[in-house]
Amino acid sequence: MELIDQLKSEYSEISYLQNAAALMVWDLRTYIPPKGAENRAEALGYVSTLAFKKAVSDEFGALLSQLNERATQEGLTDDEKAMVRVATKAYKRARSIPPELHHRFSVLTSKSERVWERARKENSFSSLEPYLEEIVDLSREMAELYGYEENPYDALLEGYEEGMTARKLRKVIEPLKSELIPFVKKILDKGTHPDTSILQGMFSKRAQEKLSRRALKFIGYDFDAGRLDETVHPFTIGIGVNDVRVTTKYVIEEFTPSLFGSIHEGGHAIYEQGLPISLKDTPIYGACSLGIHESQSRMMENIVGRSKEFLSFFYPQIQKAFPSNFRSVSLGDFYRAVNNVKPSLIRIEADEVTYNFHIMVRFELEEALMKGDLKVSELPGAWNAKMREYLGIEPESNRDGVLQDIHWPSGMIGYFPSYMLGNLYAAQIYAKARQDIPNLEKRIEKGDVLALVDWLRKNIHAVGRKHEPERLLKVATGKELDSSYFLKYVIDKYSEIYFI
Repeated sequence: MELIDQLKSEYSEISYLQNAAALMVWDLRTYIPPKGAENRAEALGYVSTLAFKKAVSDEFGALLSQLNERATQEGLTDDEKAMVRVATKAYKRARSIPPELHHRFSVLTSKSERVWERARKENSFSSLEPYLEEIVDLSREMAELYGYEENPYDALLEGYEEGMTARKLRKVIEPLKSELIPFVKKILDKGTHPDTSILQGMFSKRAQEKLSRRALKFIGYDFDAGRLDETVHPFTIGIGVNDVRVTTKYVIEEFTPSLFGSIHEGGHAIYEQGLPISLKDTPIYGACSLGIHESQSRMMENIVGRSKEFLSFFYPQIQKAFPSNFRSVSLGDFYRAVNNVKPSLIRIEADEVTYNFHIMVRFELEEALMKGDLKVSELPGAWNAKMREYLGIEPESNRDGVLQDIHWPSGMIGYFPSYMLGNLYAAQIYAKARQDIPNLEKRIEKGDVLALVDWLRKNIHAVGRKHEPERLLKVATGKELDSSYFLKYVIDKYSEIYFI
């Protein structure tokens, strides 16, 4: 159909601009010379604004109006109807924001990220504070422009997890609180704790990189369609079709952050590498949502990567990489050590059982910021109080507290809940895959992770953005979101590890 061809042509041009912007972002976060960052931020803002203006043009809106006419809709395939639905919703949302506000926000957040890097290094919240104040102010302004029914936070959350609201999140959080708070206490008070000292030592960056590359290959990451680089805060970014890049961070005194961080980012990347090429440059070429995206990374990092089955196969690779460290350490001791449960200050290093508490802290704080119940200047104190409430610990510095994440400096208010939803989605999706794939655990134990990846390709990746998150989960697993899958997974696994 001619109108659909026009839609694809428009999206091709938008995609090219977005690809250029993504490459600039990757460079900003990896290899750009420090003195070049400010000008690059300006260039990024310009290119992003070009894409934004094209996506909200009157001509594009007129095309979508034609595609939404009843007579036109009757001649569309299901995929084409999904393209029109997604494009129309994105157009209306983007159209809510004036181009000058979009440009201002893009430049601000690009500069803010660089300030955050210095602020975190220098433990200086005050240097970041004015940037965060402006980000919060602009985010509130955008929330009003987007529109919402009962909570300004919902307007931002919608941009990351379609259909999700703060009210729905609280319904998810309550059973997690009621089950996990006493379970963590039981582990800490009655469990037999592993010896985590075996994970400490000296681990060369070169050896860590080789191990991370090997792990990425085992979980299906295609290095001909991506690359692994080093950064301050690990991320995955799709530059375009067949170019999905991952990054990690190396710590010389401990190799597990880089290994499991690489597997985590690899989970994100194989999702994007698995999107059907037939949908490229269309509105439905992309991840369903940030929560579904996170389900793929959390599944690979934890349900697979930290499983007894995967480590039965992969631990000899670790011993080979670091023979003096692990030659005399048994698989059982290593497995228990990398699944240690301990309330921690740093979200990205948190264990599976306590991780969701970190998200609860951030969700409650950023919602309060958006509703005007909390000032940016009050963030450090509020952060520390929430950490005491949920995890019983408090950071000694803002570096390990409110400054640890890049999300708020990047303007990504509303993003954090996707991590918690990702944990829940992952457990439910994996349970279905386990049901559908004969002897899945035994196959993983032999190094065959691709059996799982193939299932994910068919049931999650190939769908692209055809469905909303709740619908995709129902189609893939046959059930609505149910937190009991995650609770059963962590309680069963960690009861065995801690002999309780």
